[in-house]
Amino acid sequence: MSARIRYAYLKGQTWLYRRNYPKEVAVLLGQQALKQSLKTGDVKLARQRAAEVNVRYDAIVESAISGATHLPPCNAADAGDWSRPTEAALAKLRTALQRVEPTRYAVDTHPSQTVEKSIRAYLLQRQSQLRPGGFKSVRYSLELFQSKFGSLTLAEITREEGRRFLTLIAALSPHVGKSERTRGLSLDASVTWSRESNARISGRTQRRIWSQVNHWLDWCVYEGNVEANPFSSVRFEAKVLHKPYAVPTDNEVLKWLAWRDPLIDKVLLTCLLSGMRAGEAAGLLRGDMVEKGNLGWFFHVRPNRLRLLKTAAAERMVPVHSALVPILEALPCEGPLFPNLTVNDVTKRFAVMRQKLELERPGLVFHSTRKWFITQCERTGVPEHFTASIVGHKSARSENGITYGIYSAGISDEQKRQIVDQVRLPGGYSQ
Repeated sequence: MSARIRYAYLKGQTWLYRRNYPKEVAVLLGQQALKQSLKTGDVKLARQRAAEVNVRYDAIVESAISGATHLPPCNAADAGDWSRPTEAALAKLRTALQRVEPTRYAVDTHPSQTVEKSIRAYLLQRQSQLRPGGFKSVRYSLELFQSKFGSLTLAEITREEGRRFLTLIAALSPHVGKSERTRGLSLDASVTWSRESNARISGRTQRRIWSQVNHWLDWCVYEGNVEANPFSSVRFEAKVLHKPYAVPTDNEVLKWLAWRDPLIDKVLLTCLLSGMRAGEAAGLLRGDMVEKGNLGWFFHVRPNRLRLLKTAAAERMVPVHSALVPILEALPCEGPLFPNLTVNDVTKRFAVMRQKLELERPGLVFHSTRKWFITQCERTGVPEHFTASIVGHKSARSENGITYGIYSAGISDEQKRQIVDQVRLPGGYSQ
């Protein structure tokens, strides 16, 4: 049975605190609840920190009700930096308290928040939480919605606006936003421009835009700005077809390597022989190389100053294939192994190379190198959960993956070395 802490819950590996304010205090502060990360995954420490935040919660409520113009200071001797209220929070409370008389709980009625202002506040928060690519996607979806319904208040948004929005995004061209002419167009203008061709965005893209708008509305509910998500009852009916990456043939791999592209040749070979994602390989530092005695060198795939990782399972140790050793020795002795090379550079250069080699076919992208590595492991009889630990996938060995993850320590470095060494480049390749 998992541990329980009052007013706290475990999200991923971190305990988070959330406690609702009384209604009169919530109106005064403009916040529904006190929310704070306890910045630990340890149950005992989280319970201690939750108790400290409870003390601060009580002080905030008492100060708000009594009409005080300041929050009781957080004693550094009692709590660390993790629990100190920000100056912005203090200023917000002071401003709110100064607007009311000491013995009154009500505040002046304000007009409902508009969609535009709410989306701006949401994007400001998400900007610090998401990676640049993910934030760009969220911003695009919400700005489409804002361009159509931004002048409405949150209270005026109904399921009818949701149905209209779904109809409009289904009429968008996949080329919208990919040129100076179409960049920054409103939703209506984008739909008008899209009529010039018959191409339409896929059901998968429609679902992504729809889910991101719904996530914002769920956030509005969480913040207490609306009582319920008005789009929750709107059916999403577009068909979402899975488009898997293609597995390159040995002949295609040979042609890629024989091309010897001066920009991505070494990254391409690294990904083929390690199963790494493009971002993981392009973001390798010399400090991510670890020597393990007679087992040789390993890549320590982990977050660093160049990039984060896709999931928690993505952090791993990957043996350096023998064919990569001479190549890596010629790379920089410190700092990035592939200086000034980004994921965008890799994918675009690969697309140019693929076109020049006349190897165009659906699903054949740079990420196919990862699928080639996984396929080679499968063809040599490597169990699926062994391969998963090398490429950074969540183990699928048992139906109850959580239980398996608790009791298994994973495969050893020796086993990883044997698996990687079995992978062979297609016959005919020479360095």
